Amino acid sequence: MCAILRILWDTGILGRDTRLSVRKQGPDMFQNYQKRRIQILPYDRFLDYGPETLTDEELLAIILRTGSPGKDAITLACQVLELCGSDAGILGLNHLSVKDLKGITGIGEVKAVKLLAIAELSRRMALARFKKDVTLSSPRLVAEAYMERMRHLETEQCIVVFLNSADQRIRDRVLSTGTLNMSLVSSREILRQALLLNASGIILLHNHPSGNPDPSTEDRMVTKRLQQAAELLEVAFLDHIIIGDGTYFSFQERGDLQCRH
Repeated sequence: MCAILRILWDTGILGRDTRLSVRKQGPDMFQNYQKRRIQILPYDRFLDYGPETLTDEELLAIILRTGSPGKDAITLACQVLELCGSDAGILGLNHLSVKDLKGITGIGEVKAVKLLAIAELSRRMALARFKKDVTLSSPRLVAEAYMERMRHLETEQCIVVFLNSADQRIRDRVLSTGTLNMSLVSSREILRQALLLNASGIILLHNHPSGNPDPSTEDRMVTKRLQQAAELLEVAFLDHIIIGDGTYFSFQERGDLQCRH
């Protein structure tokens, strides 16, 4: 069997019925089949024209490598995207679990882990753009730095960022996970940490799993209380940013926080 047939065979691009037909009819039948299908072979297109020419389905098929009886890798990839949801598309992988993916016939634990590992690597690549000493001098830059970390979270998470006088991040800390409320976000603890780190300013962030970043009454109460406490200790409370799905709300941009150091 020639090398190209072996690739088609191993990747699952050939369905079960086609495999049986190839076995029966031999190389001549394969040559005719090759002419019809070679132009959509993901591996070849990737190598010849670059990954940007491939569809999401084709890229997923390369990762999956093989299909299952009666179902090639492309079909399997399409089912993965269907599970992700038509609105979310490939981003829906961030909301799936191994159990969810294993619900697709033909995807076992190994394939499921591969897919979720790719999603996690993509998230980390986005985060790697923002190093520890990046200057966070505007709400937009802060939102960009934390968007991929927080936009896909299924529950609310609250983070405080400590900055030096040059608006560079000293460190950040997760304050709470689950919900944002006044009892969990301790102004005293936040400001104690700011003084220990010799931070000139702080930024509060949390996400809305719904994807809508508009602030709630509780969000506004937390912001007001922290602002009042920070003013007493002369620590600049620079912003409270709410992360949505690809969008954000900044109290500073809306004029509710005007403190700068």
